[in-house]
Formats: sequence, C-alpha cells, structure tokens
Amino acid sequence: MIFLAHISQRLSLGLALLMFGGCANQAEKPLASTQGSSTPTIQAAPSQPKKTAPTIHAQTSVGGYHANSVSGDYAGYQSVNRFIDEMVQKHGFDRAYLNGLFSQAKRKQWTLDYLAKSDKSLKSKPSQGSWSRYRAKFLDSRHINSGVSFWREHRLALQRASKQYGVPAEYILGIMAVETTFGSYVGSHRVIDALTTLSFDYQRRGEYFRGELENFLLMSRSEHINPAKPVGSFAGAMGLGQFMPSSFLEWAVDFNADGHRDLWDPEDSIGSVANYFSQHGWQPGKPVVSPLRGNLSAASNMEPGLDNLYSINSLQKAGLLPAIDCHCDDPLRLIWLRHNSNDEYLLGYPNFYVITRYNHSTHYAMAVHELAKAIKSAYSSSASR
Repeated sequence: MIFLAHISQRLSLGLALLMFGGCANQAEKPLASTQGSSTPTIQAAPSQPKKTAPTIHAQTSVGGYHANSVSGDYAGYQSVNRFIDEMVQKHGFDRAYLNGLFSQAKRKQWTLDYLAKSDKSLKSKPSQGSWSRYRAKFLDSRHINSGVSFWREHRLALQRASKQYGVPAEYILGIMAVETTFGSYVGSHRVIDALTTLSFDYQRRGEYFRGELENFLLMSRSEHINPAKPVGSFAGAMGLGQFMPSSFLEWAVDFNADGHRDLWDPEDSIGSVANYFSQHGWQPGKPVVSPLRGNLSAASNMEPGLDNLYSINSLQKAGLLPAIDCHCDDPLRLIWLRHNSNDEYLLGYPNFYVITRYNHSTHYAMAVHELAKAIKSAYSSSASR
C-alpha cells in the first residue's frame, strides 16, 4: 500500500491515524523476556465500528501451526493468552494452533514509535496551505494516468459494479488511487504482525485492534488463507482498497464469482469498494460537493467539519446557498480547504459524507472526489481520440 517514503504523506491523511487519535501508551510488560522487532511501512485503514462475524465451528485452519504455549516476541503476554482463550471458547479455534501462530508474530516497535509521533501532530487545526500540500500528493499525472489505464483494463467490471451498486466508476477508482495507486503498493507488513502489535502493545486503541485481529482470524479460516501470509499496511489494512478485516467480513464481495473474496484481485476490489459505498448510503445521480454562492464571508463564521450539519434554510438565513441546485433536502456539511494563498469553503452533500466513511477526513474525501473527476476527464478524452 505505501512505502516508507509515502508514510508522512499517507498518514498525515489520517487514514488510519485520524481513527486512532492519542498517543501510544506504554506497552504491556511480558512476564518473560521478549525481543522487539522494528519494520517500517504504511497505510490507512477504513474507520469502522467493530463487526464480529458469526461463530464458525468445524472449519480447518490453514498453516499447520502447533505449540503447547506461545513463544517468541509474545511469550508471557497474559493478554495474548486471554485472547486465545476467547477464540477457543467463542469460535472453536484449536488452542495449540493459535499458540503456534502467535509464536510466529513479530512485535513492530517502529509502528508504535511512529504512531506516538503522528498522533500528536494530528491534534492541531489545518494550517495555511494544508489542502494545497495534501492535494499535490495525489492530483498528479501518475495517479491520473494509472487510473485511466486501470479503467481501460477493467472496463467491464467497472461498468457492472456501477450498474449493480449505483456508484460511478470514477469514484471507485478515486478510492483505489488514493489508497494504493491501483495496487502498485498494497503494504509490506504481515497482517498478523501488524494486528498483534496494535492489539497488545497499543493500549490507546487495543480493544479496536483486538476486534480486528479476531475478524482477521475468522476471515483467514473462512477463506482458507494461511494467516501468516497476507501482507498489508502497518495497521492491518489489506488489498487494493485497503479494507480492515471487519470491513472485509461485512462488505467484501466475490465479484469475479470464483468462490473467494480476494481484495488483492482487481475485480473483487472493484465490487467491494462499490458495495461499501452503496451500503453506507451512496445516492446515485446526486452531487458530492458544491461551491457556495451569496455572502461568502459568512462561511468563515460557521463551524466546518463532518459533525456539523446545515439545512438549506439555515444556509439561506446566513446568506449562503449551494451553487448547484439538485433539489436535495438533506443536511449539508461545510468543507474548509486552506490553499496556499486563500481559504475555500464548499458544501458537502451526503455522498461526500459517504466517502468519509472510508476515512474520516475531509482532505481524504476531497482528494478522492477530485481524482475521480480528473480520471474520468482523462479517460473520456483518451476514448474520443
């Protein structure tokens, strides 16, 4: 998904980090000595409420792992042993199998150190030019041209997804462009290492990641995957669209009908991103954002952000209106973008909010939106030649 060179660029997006918030606390002290492990990587994880899959018994886990107790980096972690107890009792996993698997897991000290720094940096308000800098990382020829090439190669799958889920092809591509540049880098961390580290050594968000670890083991078993093999982001996000395991279980689809949901497969990723948008309330044919018209100075006295909703009537009272009239009655959100030389205010429709369900960041959603438009324009131009 993202190289170390991309780290500050991607995590400043807040894909995973806006979800985490706060500093890494001191890790649990193991009862026996452990060896640390330090490895860089990157990513963003869709921010979801914890989803727990149904209990699954009588399925064979893949990998042949077996041990009487956990050894290696997580030897002596009482929290790991408690987690194994829960997986045995709740989902029928074999204890010796999980002991063997977690004996393979590596503690990613780099991840913990990076989160401790990045969490602090995300507490401040947007600085002058923050949107210009963010935008420049994605609105470039590499992302746009890759999108055009991917659209040509997977045109039929994109058409089918758009028809089935009501999501325009360009917005599916916008997600993949920002997340992994269409699979050019999907991450280099083993997911088992990433999720184990964040489950048992990142106390600020440990409960969330233990839920994701639980879902990852269920996903691996149901899809007959060796859980030590998949690689993804440092936060455990996977595939071209960087789904967390809970998102996989809830929204991933077998779009190529081969009997498996595979987020590293382009067709399954296309269908899964489209399904994610659809299930989160995408409104076919409706706008995403609109410029403002009227008394623009009034916008600076209003509260921007995803948590503040404005009706058309309240906007009218402030002397503001959307520059486009879609006959929408839904509440709108004020988007504040800080360019190098000026501040810009836009209105976000419900479809804009749907994009932020993938990543709770207005910058992220705007990058997806603008890339979607740019890729569509470039694709249309190339098709007309």
